[in-house]
Amino acid sequence: MSVSTAATDRSVCAPLPVLGRDVTVPLVTGGEVTYAALDYAASAPALQRVWDDVAAYAPYYGSVHRGAGYLSQLSTDLFENARRTVAEFLDCRPADQVVFTRSTTDSLNLLARALPADCRVFVFETEHHASLLPWRDAQVTYLNAPRTPEQAVATLERALADREPHGPALVCVTGASNVTGELWPVRELAAAAHAHGARIVLDAAQLAPHHPVSVRDLDVDWVAFSGHKLYAPFGSGVLAGRADWLREAEPYLAGGGASRRVTRRTDGGVDVEWHEGAARHEAGSPNVIGAYAIASACRALTEAGFDTLVAREQHLIRTVREGLAEVPEVSVLSLFGDDAPRVGVISFVVAGWNSSHFAAALSAEYGIGVRDGLFCAHPLVRTLLGSDPETQGECGAPEAAPGEKSLNAIRVSFGAGTPDEHVERFVTAVKELIRDGAKWQYRTEDGRCVPAV
Repeated sequence: MSVSTAATDRSVCAPLPVLGRDVTVPLVTGGEVTYAALDYAASAPALQRVWDDVAAYAPYYGSVHRGAGYLSQLSTDLFENARRTVAEFLDCRPADQVVFTRSTTDSLNLLARALPADCRVFVFETEHHASLLPWRDAQVTYLNAPRTPEQAVATLERALADREPHGPALVCVTGASNVTGELWPVRELAAAAHAHGARIVLDAAQLAPHHPVSVRDLDVDWVAFSGHKLYAPFGSGVLAGRADWLREAEPYLAGGGASRRVTRRTDGGVDVEWHEGAARHEAGSPNVIGAYAIASACRALTEAGFDTLVAREQHLIRTVREGLAEVPEVSVLSLFGDDAPRVGVISFVVAGWNSSHFAAALSAEYGIGVRDGLFCAHPLVRTLLGSDPETQGECGAPEAAPGEKSLNAIRVSFGAGTPDEHVERFVTAVKELIRDGAKWQYRTEDGRCVPAV
């Protein structure tokens, strides 16, 4: 992409202010540079707006639901208002519940605990481990990676039609891949699931920060996402959707808040009456600040306007993809092909380079933070790399030394807070490293490639 075209596209909108945008880091070659955070798919920086809202609330911190004092009542109102804000952000149905959790992983494990007896679960091998692994106590059918959206729908329809017995079933699918950034045909998959009497849960961890998510429009039964990918701090997440399975299941955690009434029996035991609403699965003192931060992020993204945010992100995607396409040594990973709609997540490998070595050089010599490894989506990355499923590899901890081939890839990811300069610097750095090689020596330490001192 030419500089003149990039300058024209910049007029779409400015990046949203995020924490850390002015942080400088040292380079091994000398001097300092403003850090380019290009690992949004792992954890996006918190929006300045979110941090300011949390700081303003902090002096009024109080216990929730169980205090008579003013601060407790204020905190309770903030917590429950946050629940309503999230429901509006997700365009939930009137009867849907919003349960606050610790993360997407926690949300899907909660749902896994709520599955009815003999429930069959259908999940593509392309999922993040948060969606792939929680269903250990259920009968799971793992579906092979599709190569087109249409194939994904057809594969699911065949699997659901062939299931025996025809009992309860759940489909788990991502909205946007954390490896390729490609958008999945969620609405069509939901229609296929419902046509065969199954329910569907959407892993929106990578979708919600980039695109509007409407539970109603997509017709999904549940949606899960994490605050730390939605420009809020760590430690909070959401599971939103149908209430019946959650209401009928034993609480995910047992304790205060989940229980409505506890009494001793004459035999010395304890009888418990559990709450039926969201509190049933929110035992203990809730993360009020985390819930409030998620709600603040939802408001900020809504007010900024997803149409504007998406248009700007598409400009950044074009900048990166067109820049990488100019380098023959770079192979971008994809399931659905170059024309597939996607969010700002791009993974690639570089011929002749160990992925950990390349990522380490980007950080140490250019101040650019990306991710390397298997991105906690081992089966998908191995499929995309054409490797044997039994080949060993670790998530984020490649064993190969610099210069040796590794079963890993490099991932660059960005979003609403990414300046144009960061992705332009990234493209320039990739080209320079491939053309000139690293300026520094690197070694393997504890499974990671690091600059040699």
